[in-house]
Formats: sequence, structure tokens, C-alpha cells
Amino acid sequence: MLLAVLISNSEGNILIERFNGVPAEERSHWRSFLVKSGADNLKGARNEELFVASHKSVYVVYTVIGDVYLYVVGKDEYDELALAEVIFIITASIRDVCQKPPSERLFLDKYGRICLCLDEIVWKGVLENTERERINRLIRLKPPTNI
Repeated sequence: MLLAVLISNSEGNILIERFNGVPAEERSHWRSFLVKSGADNLKGARNEELFVASHKSVYVVYTVIGDVYLYVVGKDEYDELALAEVIFIITASIRDVCQKPPSERLFLDKYGRICLCLDEIVWKGVLENTERERINRLIRLKPPTNI
């Protein structure tokens, strides 16, 4: 199961978080752990360079894209290789929405569409869509037409 997808800025402020199957009392622990890992390792990292951490049966893969940090946490079948695939499609979708690696401001300007992308990629802790074209088609914000 994908336990968490978390996106923060370089100062450690959370921009987006999605938790699945993580009790509410453990979420602040995960937030602080992930942000601290990012602060320690992502300063000076290249765009989309992957970092991996693990503890017992839980895996964390994280990266930097533009001015934002992206963390993905999984367990069981979502090991570091599966999480690398998840992080790849999330970063590709963010790049598609923003049309370049985002600054924090651009990320926040495109916040709604990025949330839609995350919802199409990960649904209730399971990887749902991995095709960029399909995700882009699903997130188009067009009103429904009357038939």
C-alpha cells in the first residue's frame, strides 16, 4: 500500500499531503521525519535525483523537482522500485501541468490541477494510472456537455 504522498517546499512547509492507512496520531511523526530527511539530503540535489530510505517493511523514496520536494512512502508490494515508478509518474505529471520544473509559486498557481493528477495516479493507497496521456485527459477541467 502507498502510505503517503507528501510535497513540501524547501523550507519544510507542507504543500500537499495524502495519507492512506496511517492513523492520525502517526501523521505528524511522518511529516517531521520526511521533512527532516529532505532537509538533510535534498539540499543541492539535482532535479529528479532519487533518494531511498527504509525502516523495517516501510520504504521512502524522495526527490526534488524545481523548488518543491516530493516524498512517497510505501510498504508491502510498494518497495523502492515500485515507489520509483510512482515518483516518476508524479514528477512527469507535475512537469506536464506546470510545463517545466516548478517554482513554489508556479506549483501553488497550479495547485488544483496537481491535486487532480495525484487523485488520478494514487487512489486509496493503490497506484491507479501510470500513462501520462490518460492522466492528462482525465484531469481536463471541461464542464460536462448535455447530450
